[in-house]
Amino acid sequence: MPDTQISAIICTHNRDTYLGAAIDSLLTQNFAADFEVVVVDNGSSDRTREVVELRTHNPRLKYVFEPTIGLSVARNTGAKVAGSDILAYLDDDAVACDRWLEVLYFAYNNSKLAIAGGKVTLIWPPGIQQPRWLSPGLAANLGAYDLGDTTIYIEQPGSTPRGLNYSIRRSFLEEIGGFDPHLGRVGKNLLSNEELQMTEFALQRGWQVAYLPEALVAHNVAPERLQPSWFLNRGWWQGISECYREQLAGKAGIAQLQGGSERFVRGLYKALQYFSDPAERFDKLVYAYGQIGYLNAAIQGLLSTSNKK
Repeated sequence: MPDTQISAIICTHNRDTYLGAAIDSLLTQNFAADFEVVVVDNGSSDRTREVVELRTHNPRLKYVFEPTIGLSVARNTGAKVAGSDILAYLDDDAVACDRWLEVLYFAYNNSKLAIAGGKVTLIWPPGIQQPRWLSPGLAANLGAYDLGDTTIYIEQPGSTPRGLNYSIRRSFLEEIGGFDPHLGRVGKNLLSNEELQMTEFALQRGWQVAYLPEALVAHNVAPERLQPSWFLNRGWWQGISECYREQLAGKAGIAQLQGGSERFVRGLYKALQYFSDPAERFDKLVYAYGQIGYLNAAIQGLLSTSNKK
């Protein structure tokens, strides 16, 4: 194992408001072994570089500029720059607890562990509380993640750790060819599902994936995300992401149209069932809207395949 025991990586794009706190939470970790903090500036045009340079007196901190926009691209760049076998990714608008790296590092004494992540709580903007129309399920779209207070080994990809509090073994990442640039956020589009795909790959190959409650991270909720339109947009891109993930797995075809249509109708039906509950009603409407995104991507995929013939 390299001298650096674990590498903390922040991939950032125009988040200078939150970035400093994220970096500081890593530089002040209560961890006796050697670690580094790598900031990947993914084409930012704000004060990102200045925020990092204010802290470059700390020898643990590294800065790299990645001009190609895309979260998966930035994550792969961070992995290339990092000098350890364990890669721990923290979002640029999150704050890690002081034992975050320690908890993650010792978990990898398990030689079968490929991926691990921890509990995520939410930091609401000053003076704002959780809206009445926001269900626990939709709160997960803001990053909330809590599977309890004991370590759990994930068996279903849908329960995979959140990308904002995420670690991965380098040898496994190299085994699967890195993070897939077809998934993961690119600029303002909200493509996702890259962590779900990673967990699928890990379980298929006999690796383990763990939820570690003590690897706690708090995630800032940006005020602009507390609008129903943001969740509808997030649902749309979630549907597209799910469609792409299936296509990458070789599951494209007419069956996607049938499945997406059935889920769309189911979402609308459940929205009517929960008509008197504003949170659950909106939750089901977002789900139904996401299926429109899924169907749109499925149709485009079928047309693309037809044109190639």
